[in-house]
Amino acid sequence: MATINIEEKQFNKMTKMPIMRLIITLAIPTVISMLVTSIYNLADTFFVSKLGVSASGAVGVVFPLMAIIQAIGFTLGMGSGSNISAKLGEKKNKEAQLIGSSAFFASIVFGLLFAVFGLIFLDNVLLMLGSTETVLPYARDYAKYILFGAPIMSASFVLNNILRSEGKSKFSMIGLTTGGILNIILDPIFINDLNFGISGAAIATIISQFISFIILLSFFLLNKSIIKISFTHISLKFKTYLEIINVGMPSLCRQGLASISTILLNTQAGMIGGDPALSGMSIVGKIFMVIFAVALGIGQGFQPVCGYNYSSGNFDRVKKAVLFTFTSCTIVMGIMAIGFYLFSNQMIQLFMNPEVEDTEKVIEIGSQALKYQCMVMPVMGVNLLSNMSFQATRKKWLATLLSICRQGIFFIPLVFILPSLFNVRGVELVQPVSDLLTCIFSIPFFVHFLKNLK
Repeated sequence: MATINIEEKQFNKMTKMPIMRLIITLAIPTVISMLVTSIYNLADTFFVSKLGVSASGAVGVVFPLMAIIQAIGFTLGMGSGSNISAKLGEKKNKEAQLIGSSAFFASIVFGLLFAVFGLIFLDNVLLMLGSTETVLPYARDYAKYILFGAPIMSASFVLNNILRSEGKSKFSMIGLTTGGILNIILDPIFINDLNFGISGAAIATIISQFISFIILLSFFLLNKSIIKISFTHISLKFKTYLEIINVGMPSLCRQGLASISTILLNTQAGMIGGDPALSGMSIVGKIFMVIFAVALGIGQGFQPVCGYNYSSGNFDRVKKAVLFTFTSCTIVMGIMAIGFYLFSNQMIQLFMNPEVEDTEKVIEIGSQALKYQCMVMPVMGVNLLSNMSFQATRKKWLATLLSICRQGIFFIPLVFILPSLFNVRGVELVQPVSDLLTCIFSIPFFVHFLKNLK
């Protein structure tokens, strides 16, 4: 009876609470958890960059590897989360249980397979990711520990998304922020005090990810969630996994293409500008992750609201949620864009050791790339919200199409065209131009979606 009351209470909250208050309630914990996650990734870059330009470049080289791990977790996590929101909105709770457990255990299996493959072919993989010969030793020391943690990292993404899909983003925030804060504390200890160098950054990351995983899992084991994780709830039907992957396909495309695009950008940066360009673009990528985390957190606060209400036929609430989230996201990103543009030089300088060779070149490349990114930052709300709206309402093919624009359809041609025309400046322009074209492409679909919410 208690479980039924909890489920009914949550359903009423998601379908009846005033939209503005509901999204803010869900978004604030999600923004905090996304920010902390991004900041601890930035902390790795900060402490590692003090070791030298090649070490800083290694973090950028390994980033695509982490993006693939995230792709596994996000595909199963967002796919199961969107389905769970819809099933709970339709009051099909048993089906939601099957989806949650199946996605969790599948993420561990896929994470293990990826770790084994990556460790066997480590050097070849890192060279494919755009590593130069001088960066390779640092990238190897960093990547091997990250691969050991792949199963835990991918499973954490699934647990995080399941909690958010239920509208319990506070629990998600507790797990992610605890791990993130621990990572920031452990980084200088393992890198400097214990003299582990760049390996220390990876070890700190894996320890913090494990703690985060244990905290997230405890909410399920202690019956704090509607979804119960259990071997008995694993689905043996291929259709269940197909349903999860189909809805999670935009996340797979988005994260998978993020990995591919970073590899291509690393390769072009290394070929044209050497280690300074590779290092500068790596630092900008991590800074932008912090900025983007705010927009992503707002969007992820919106997504379960959209899923619940769309499935239960409350289309007016869906439209209100979309308009409020779009306005909030655009204003926040605009304000952040101005701040980061004005202090772009200072931001890059924070990551540099003045005694290291090529520091000035890294600052020049990084600050200009960050300025270009800030110029298009306000349009990110359209890109993100249109994709999340279609994913939450299970319009999977349209969501997939829009998700592959930013890092695929537009990015891949640009990463070859712009550097060939403008050298290092072209490398700096690739992502901003791709973001702008994605926005222009997304607008008609987004407007059509809103007009047909009846």
